Amino acid sequence: MEYETILYEHQDGVGILRLNRPERMNAVIEQMYLDIQAVLEEAEKDDQVRALILTGSVRRRPEGDKQAFCAGADLKEHKKGERTAWQKREYILLAHETTRLLYIFPKPVIVAVNGPARGAGTEMALNGDFLLMADTASIAFPETGLGTFVGGGVTSHLGKLIGRQKAKELVFTGRVLDGQAAVEIGLALKSVPIEELMPAALELAATLAQKAPISMKFAKTILNQAERLDLQTALMIEAEAILSCMTTEDWREGIVAFAEKRTPKYHGR
Repeated sequence: MEYETILYEHQDGVGILRLNRPERMNAVIEQMYLDIQAVLEEAEKDDQVRALILTGSVRRRPEGDKQAFCAGADLKEHKKGERTAWQKREYILLAHETTRLLYIFPKPVIVAVNGPARGAGTEMALNGDFLLMADTASIAFPETGLGTFVGGGVTSHLGKLIGRQKAKELVFTGRVLDGQAAVEIGLALKSVPIEELMPAALELAATLAQKAPISMKFAKTILNQAERLDLQTALMIEAEAILSCMTTEDWREGIVAFAEKRTPKYHGR
């Protein structure tokens, strides 16, 4: 299936979703959110896809390629015509639904930030499971300097990742972080040279794609809600997850493969 604002492919158990409006630094418009939602629906149903990478496309230019992850909302599109209050609300809710679907996507999501990530781009990045950045990429929350406010669950996710005081600093000031600085404060998992970014993302995705899909779904779902659970509730949820896994063919395959000293072949059933 072809999409208007993104590119999507999958290979060796890994789906790759590229934001694809390079002439606008992959800035978000309504259609991009709709396209992302459509890919998430497609990838969730595809048993061959075990992990997903979200990244940006590159603008090819004679004077040199220009990398971008997502520059945020396309402000030029915003200026073309005044939206009604209802249309503004619908746009925000569309954005929030997209980030929510990224967050609850039942398979691992690796975000590979290849260039500037701002606003809506940063919001999408924070809703993945793992954030990898190129050394030359950057990430920031510029909203307070633009007379608006962060969305996409940033107020929920950011403090859990880096602590409340550091989260306030980034949101209040809009300070720009490069890849290494994002790693140092715990916002990103890894920072690598740009030419190593996709190989690193693909390597991690390949590792995750080899795991048992049902086990991975439990792991993601439960870990995402872990901070809201008291110990007794967590223990009960873990017990139910373990018992559910023990009813699957993959559980039996894992045991047999371990005994036979071979790599298990999981099928998600």
